[in-house]
Amino acid sequence: MLNALEVATVVIVGLMVGVEFSVAFIMNRILDALPEDSGQLGHAHGGRMLGAVMPFWYIGSLVLAAIWAVARWQHDGALVVIAAGLLVVSVVMSILLLVPINNRNKTWTPENRPADWKQQLNRWGRYHYARVAVIVAAFTLLAAALA
Repeated sequence: MLNALEVATVVIVGLMVGVEFSVAFIMNRILDALPEDSGQLGHAHGGRMLGAVMPFWYIGSLVLAAIWAVARWQHDGALVVIAAGLLVVSVVMSILLLVPINNRNKTWTPENRPADWKQQLNRWGRYHYARVAVIVAAFTLLAAALA
């Protein structure tokens, strides 16, 4: 049973990393290259779509890693504890830094967006790069703990 939890945790966190990596390094560049207002509309739509799913994914990943850490506490669970700690950091970063910008962005249209909308999306992007680094580190530690 514990092996299934470990594998499921690594797969779920790995998929989350893949989605967030894709957003950071592929989707945002595609959206930014679109003509006229299409990119901003795409960012808003992406914010609505992923904003509805990612909280469950982040919290679920954290819960799975925490259960794994508790279950392995006596047997070399240090990597999993550190990984769970990094997932906590990613959730805190999301709540404090990324979600406020995303909540504004997902309501923007070309008619109502603020004058500094590009600067706000660029700030979100910088925070997102940092969050991706944190969850990649967590995933790496979880994968190493599984080995």
